Amino acid sequence: MSLSGTDAYDREAGLPPLVGRALAAARAHGFPYSCRPEQGRLLHALAGGAREAIGETGTGCGVGLAWLASGARDGVRLVSVERDPERARVAAEVFADRPDVRVLCGDWTRVEADGPYDLLVLDGGGTGKTSADAPADPARLLVPGGRIVVDDFTPATDWPPRHGESVDRPRLHWLEHPTLDTIEIPLAADLATLVGTRRRSASARLPSLEQAPGELGDHLPPAPLLVRGGE
Repeated sequence: MSLSGTDAYDREAGLPPLVGRALAAARAHGFPYSCRPEQGRLLHALAGGAREAIGETGTGCGVGLAWLASGARDGVRLVSVERDPERARVAAEVFADRPDVRVLCGDWTRVEADGPYDLLVLDGGGTGKTSADAPADPARLLVPGGRIVVDDFTPATDWPPRHGESVDRPRLHWLEHPTLDTIEIPLAADLATLVGTRRRSASARLPSLEQAPGELGDHLPPAPLLVRGGE
């Protein structure tokens, strides 16, 4: 969910009808944090590669889920979890005529029951961005070759990436995860997304997020691929 994400659509035309419906619901209910259009188009493209199942945490009013559902193949099931009961109700109404889409209300971990997924979008839990939010386990939640998306980063400008004056541990968690091959994709000057693909096998030991900054040096490989706009 992006700050002022809903307002970012004010000049957007030619949206998929389902996205327009979800956007109207977000505006009607005063929800400002919708998935931005740059992120939505990426989700739309990634959804087309899913064969059976797509999961999402943080439904909001359903804009990101609408991008996913609009891009998904026929027969693919989509499950999204929203912890706020009112937003979950609003989103469920948006997809009332889509039996392939389920909106659940509760903690993000409810998404685990319907996995593993071909594509899992972490937008409302499971990102590890806060101490109270344990990161999702891609080894359990993704099929081999499945993809995980973690959004709402600012583009990295150096290595290791930093958040303020500190090493950005949550971002490193995904960029260095032994189960994933992960890249950072800048979508705008102020927006980047991580996309990781689950490896067929992985045996490397994952560094703890609790390590002190000075202890990360032994675990930092050459910087993972950061895709630069225009290159």
